[in-house]
Amino acid sequence: MLGSTIIENNGVFLGVAILMSQSGLRRFYAAHDSVRALHNETVDDLATLQKRVLPLARRGAAQA
Repeated sequence: MLGSTIIENNGVFLGVAILMSQSGLRRFYAAHDSVRALHNETVDDLATLQKRVLPLARRGAAQA
């Protein structure tokens, strides 16, 4: 692991984006049930990961 970035939505901790390579490849470690479907998902950069995680978390919050 080269580094990590917390991903949260309105103060709710969703998980961590783990930097896997110098090229920016990230793996998502889901910590919240609303985004569990994306656990271990890998993407090319942080922005792409956030675009996948945040809408899923918002849908989960709207259903609660």
